[in-house]
Amino acid sequence: MAKRKVLITGGTGYIAGRMLSELRQRYDLTILDIKDTNREGEKVEDVIIIDLLDKDRDNYRQYFQGVDSVVHCGFIGSASQAHRQFWKELDNVAMCYNVYQTCVEEGVRRAVVCSSNHAADFYERLIWQDKMEFVTPDMIPLSDNYYGWAKISYESLGFVFATGAMTDGIRLENVQLRIGGPRETDIEGLGASDLKRVHRALGAYLSLQDQVQLIVKSIEAEDIADEKGVPFQIFYGISDNTHRFWSIQNARDVIGYAPEDDSQTRFADQISEVLAAAKNES
Repeated sequence: MAKRKVLITGGTGYIAGRMLSELRQRYDLTILDIKDTNREGEKVEDVIIIDLLDKDRDNYRQYFQGVDSVVHCGFIGSASQAHRQFWKELDNVAMCYNVYQTCVEEGVRRAVVCSSNHAADFYERLIWQDKMEFVTPDMIPLSDNYYGWAKISYESLGFVFATGAMTDGIRLENVQLRIGGPRETDIEGLGASDLKRVHRALGAYLSLQDQVQLIVKSIEAEDIADEKGVPFQIFYGISDNTHRFWSIQNARDVIGYAPEDDSQTRFADQISEVLAAAKNES
């Protein structure tokens, strides 16, 4: 059986890079980025260098032809000054538009987009102030920074494309993944005086195997229609963490996401050390 054709943008970045090996095995993979080396300076094989900010989509539409799904991880890094950060994030939104529009023009079935938990990070401020406890994907996305605003824009623009209202009725199926903490190091260096930061790190954790599963099921699920009949979903990208403060129930229900890892088990030794230190200080 022929492999499903999948295109991944931002293929040399961290999020894409940690799952490239698994995706190469499963799919006929096309990898796009503006460079062919990762953050360590290592060359990534088979990367096609292309600028998806180019408004002339004829310069890259050939790579979208015959593709079943696009996994959009492409991203321009943030600037330090606020006004410069806005313009960079605006470029990220424009890139997202180019990806969506090219998908429609070339008959791509589905876009799976790496959004971020920061699309609703204003709620997280309230969690750590003990004013609320849990965030669900159906809550109105709220952020107080340009990075989060751009991710909200990814999502709302994705919904526009999923409706087909601006594309002559052609619907681009759309999954937005609010990636949490896809790292093994977030708990390192935290101690008894950092209990909320420990909770945050444990709750946001996304293991590699769960990331791969979430991406694969987001690509391969047959039906992602929401309650309004629009093929659009927002899922939080985290593992099955006991300490989670974002809901993954809709990912379980819609695409059958069944994460296998729990940060409480994965980092049990570190947690024990933190708790022991906290007990000694009390």
